[in-house]
Amino acid sequence: MADMTNTNEWSTMSRIWAGTDCGKSHHHTLVLDAEGETLLSRRVANDEPELLGLIGDVLDLADGEKVTWAMDMTGGEPALLTELLLNHGQELVYIPGVAVNRATDSYRGQGKTDARDARVIADQARMRRDLQPIRPGDEAAIELRLLTEHRSDLVADRTRTVNRLKSLLNGMFPALERALDLGTVGPLVLLTGYQTPAAVRRAGIRRLTTWLRNRKVRSAEALAVRAVEAAERQHTTVTGEKAIAKMVHTLAREVVALNEKIAETDRLIEGRFREHELAEVIASIPGIGATLGAEFLSAVGGSLEAFPTADRLAAFAGVAPAPRDSGQVSGNLHRPKRYHRRLQRVFFQSALVSIRCDPNSRKFYDRKRAEGKRHVQAVLALARRRVNVIWALIRDRRCYEVAPPVPEMA
Repeated sequence: MADMTNTNEWSTMSRIWAGTDCGKSHHHTLVLDAEGETLLSRRVANDEPELLGLIGDVLDLADGEKVTWAMDMTGGEPALLTELLLNHGQELVYIPGVAVNRATDSYRGQGKTDARDARVIADQARMRRDLQPIRPGDEAAIELRLLTEHRSDLVADRTRTVNRLKSLLNGMFPALERALDLGTVGPLVLLTGYQTPAAVRRAGIRRLTTWLRNRKVRSAEALAVRAVEAAERQHTTVTGEKAIAKMVHTLAREVVALNEKIAETDRLIEGRFREHELAEVIASIPGIGATLGAEFLSAVGGSLEAFPTADRLAAFAGVAPAPRDSGQVSGNLHRPKRYHRRLQRVFFQSALVSIRCDPNSRKFYDRKRAEGKRHVQAVLALARRRVNVIWALIRDRRCYEVAPPVPEMA
């Protein structure tokens, strides 16, 4: 987990800097001294013996002095290297890949190579004072990050599959596509058995209702009525209907399977989230359930140690506007370019929900709207306010209350 701590002290104490361009099977590490001269450049396999050999050789070059290791990724492929460096007590900083790409233009040479990227990373670590340190992650937070990332992948797969399914239905049986809500289970079950207008008409309302009820579909009769009415609106068979129907059947089964996987992942996320020491505090905040709470914990590393102030957390989440002044123009604010997008989603989505279920949030939102702010602006303002709330509640280990406690009189 990368925090926002200033690295000025680290850089001034370091004699050499090791930049690593991370890859799937291999990493390339390049080491610079204080004058920017190359001391070592090596491509190593993403394998423990080779990585340990690299660490040993770099420490020999340092000769007892501090080493700052920098890399362009914080998880995934370099996880083994990161763990080895942290186990050896090494100072490790993160430089975003976009920053590396922008900085590369100011270095000599046109070709892109791993060695060149590693040099840029090491040189940026040598010169910059604003890079984020990488610290050991909370075990629960790491598990939640893996689970929530897996859930995001499953949801993305489901969205693509549903869109493809809608496209096929529109090409073969548009009336049925309009009549069905493919975000619910019943219509998907229907499509695993009946795809064409003729098949739906032959089944009829009564038989179709019985078929759906046998598969435990809610409101089976209403769904059957909508399907048959759609079938009565189309008596023309489109070219390729047989092949399209088979694809609709396959895609519908895929969506059902993905829904089951997402539900199972949600159960795992909720179980792991409820075990965390901060779960009760986080879940007490209106609009934050197990999934958003898990994403919050995974984003901040399981605690707020890296965020000494609520402002620091707001900046990390991208809900604190950054100044963009020019010439005589001042007070021009815009959304920051560098922020944790999934954490921003946590605050934005929870703010949207809280407007409907929390009177305090609703009052704040209505006030911002009365001030002339648009809907999105008002929600973002509420999200920023909620950063202060959640930061204070976690600091005090106190659950959210709709009415703040009245201080006791002395």
